[in-house]
Amino acid sequence: MNTAFPWDYTTTRRPAKITGMFRTSLIFVVVVSSFCGLGRGSEFEFERPPIDYDHATPTDRVAHLRDQIEAGQVILEWDAKFGWLPSLLDKLKLPRASQTLVFSKTSLQLRKISPATPRALYFNDDVYVGWVQQGDKLEVAAVDRQLGAVFYNVPQRQGQPPRFLRDQGECLSCHATPRTQNVPGFLVRSVFPSGEGQPLLTLGSTTTDHRTPFPERFGGWYVTGTHGQMRHRGNAIAQENGNPPLNMEDGANCVELAHRFDVSSYLEKHSDIVALMVLEHQSQMHNAITQASYVARQAGHYDLIMNRALERDESFRSDSTLRRIQSASENLVEHLLFAGEPLLQDSVQGTTDFAAIFSDGGIKDSQGRSLKELDLRKRLFRFPCSFLIYSEAFSALPLPVLEHVRLRLIEILSGRDGSEKFRHLSTQDRQDVHDILRDTLPSLLSTAEAP
Repeated sequence: MNTAFPWDYTTTRRPAKITGMFRTSLIFVVVVSSFCGLGRGSEFEFERPPIDYDHATPTDRVAHLRDQIEAGQVILEWDAKFGWLPSLLDKLKLPRASQTLVFSKTSLQLRKISPATPRALYFNDDVYVGWVQQGDKLEVAAVDRQLGAVFYNVPQRQGQPPRFLRDQGECLSCHATPRTQNVPGFLVRSVFPSGEGQPLLTLGSTTTDHRTPFPERFGGWYVTGTHGQMRHRGNAIAQENGNPPLNMEDGANCVELAHRFDVSSYLEKHSDIVALMVLEHQSQMHNAITQASYVARQAGHYDLIMNRALERDESFRSDSTLRRIQSASENLVEHLLFAGEPLLQDSVQGTTDFAAIFSDGGIKDSQGRSLKELDLRKRLFRFPCSFLIYSEAFSALPLPVLEHVRLRLIEILSGRDGSEKFRHLSTQDRQDVHDILRDTLPSLLSTAEAP
């Protein structure tokens, strides 16, 4: 069965009428391109229409700030110790308490990163900034509603105006792979670091998000905060021939880092565990949104070409298109509702005011509840639905994706879907999330029945 959707993906011009052998050849090329381009192994399909990642003009918050600076409307101030960093964080509204410190050599400036000189990362809901001691540049990434992750660097040069240079492909070697759901995206990795910070890849590595078991998290990161009897890989150096390869007790329940490196070289003295947990979730949540957007737009683009080649109605949608969109949309729903999140075995507490700053920034319903309220006793959030449902990137998703998400949320939150992957949602969870979304995103659940 094929279904027509009211969507518009492309401005591709209608080709001249194609007949005979040439039409057959075109169909073959389109079918092969469609199959290869949307497959899991493709990394470069987004460089072509309808995404056209390399040539499309970003409209993210960093691009907007760059335009304001170039127009003389905003001025960044140079700091003798940190360069453009403090002023940039202020202009982009990135809290300093969001600082997390990674000492594994997993950045373009890897030669300057070590356990003695970790890389600092700051973030909010849609912008990330990385800083390295004596680094040549700030590493900046932002979420664009159409392009997903867009990467920039800002040269650290005193006496010259700040310049925001869009990445020319270096970042995508790591940030457009299966680890980022095959789209330009964000990545938090847990590795086994050597004494120099080099990942010991023979021991493996883990791409982390809210689904990652606690003992597999934070390898190669400094972590400040308490977590009771639970253990993680943070704050520890690995031994390739060790059994086990690292001692998790060494890094457990660490509340200060001064004995590990010179903390005075950083804006903050901490690498807050709560900030790290939020970072893990939102990095792959952003990627799930981008993947759903890309898949729907690419599939619709290919259908349009095929429809014109075969002289079919342009609203025709193939079964393969519908399956691809459904799969990507279902992946998005699972990320939204924290499917697969393991329960915490002990409570977690950070060492900064990050948790308060983060929670205070949430959109509140009529009862004062917010999807940014943290739990930290049995799971990350009190209400298991991602706060990124309010993001510009989510609201800009193609209509078929939004419709699938809407219908699935109605099924799940009403209790009509009691499948295993959503068993973690109690009746009260479903009621709470439904009511918060009904108050704060009424159009999303406009036809939903109360659970």
